[in-house]
Parts: sequence; structure tokens; C-alpha cells
Amino acid sequence: MIYGYIRVSTDHQTTENQRFEIKKFCEKQDMAIDCWIEETISSTKDLNKRKLGRLLRRIQKDDLIIASELSRLGRNLLQVMSILHHCMDVGAKIWTIKDNYRLGADITSKVLAFAFGLSAEIERNLISQRTKEALARVKSEGKRVGRPLGSRNVCKLEGREKYISQKLGDGRTKYEIARRLRVHRDTLARFIEKREIRPDCCNVPLGAPPPEPRTLKI
Repeated sequence: MIYGYIRVSTDHQTTENQRFEIKKFCEKQDMAIDCWIEETISSTKDLNKRKLGRLLRRIQKDDLIIASELSRLGRNLLQVMSILHHCMDVGAKIWTIKDNYRLGADITSKVLAFAFGLSAEIERNLISQRTKEALARVKSEGKRVGRPLGSRNVCKLEGREKYISQKLGDGRTKYEIARRLRVHRDTLARFIEKREIRPDCCNVPLGAPPPEPRTLKI
């Protein structure tokens, strides 16, 4: 059996590129995929929770798994080596297209698999370390890391200036308006101050007494 294995990490990624690469490769090799295994899951998940894990449990001698690259199988050295070790034990093979590996039971395959897995893990660790160092430097300079507080909720208030002004003119409290707009009242207060929003006096009749306090029902 020849299996085509495709994996993406999120729903926002497409599997079509990997499928195209595998089909094109098989055409050149005069081969055909007997079964496609496609999944949307992070490779850091436990192998038993992935379709690849179920495939490895039923794979047999001389079966072949074709993937676009070895990193589609796993993201760390131990996981990759575990997969390759299992395939070697049952006599199955793994081929990858981008990195051009032909991994079987021979010693060369074992050395290549170890070298690839080790280098990939080292590179990821270096990237992670550089990111942590950059964040630490930014924090030491007194700068805020990440999205400003309340920025997501402030976006909800964009374009609602007239509505807020009218409600203030109606005598509504900031708490009531914030609850209606589904933001925190402090977020609303900052937005009103920043945009210099004033009550719409047109909504209050001239000479009218100030509005009576409203009783809120919780």
C-alpha cells in the first residue's frame, strides 16, 4: 500500500499544496496513491490522537508513506525518531519530497533520520531562545509587549460615538451604555475621554429637569 500523508496545523492552512506536490511526485515515479491520510492538527499532539498514529498501527511490511516533508510527521527529535523506528521495525518506508529522503531499514536511513531530527530541533530551540531574548530586551526598556489593554474592546466602540453621545444626552449612565455595548465601563470612559464625546444636548428639552436616577434590574 502507498499512503499519501498530509497534515496542516490549523483550519486557516490549506492541504492542496501538499496534495499537489505528492501527486506530481507520484506521476514522475509512475506510482499511484492507494490511500490518502489528511488531518488538521498540531504535530505536538500525542501521536495516538492523530490519524498518523492509527496509520502506523496498521502499516505493514513494504508499505510506503509519502509526505511533502519530514516535519509533517513530527516537530521534535523523539517523535520523528519514534515514527521512523516503528516503520523500520515493520519493514515499511517513508519518503519525503522537499527534503528528498528515502527512509527504510538501512543504516544510512537511520543516520539521516537522526541528523534531520536533531538539526530541526536545534533550529527550533534557537528560534525560541532568540524570541525570548528579544521580548526580555523590550520589557527591560519599559515597553509593553503584546496588544494594549482594552484595545480589542476599543475597536468595538469605533463608529459608535454618535450613539454614545445620544445615550449620554438621554441621561444614561456610562455603566448602562457600557453594558449595552458589551465593554467594561472603564474602557468606555477612556474612549469617551479620548474622543472628547459630549452628551447630545438636542435630546434634552430646554428647561427640562435633570433625569431621575434609574433603577437597574440585575
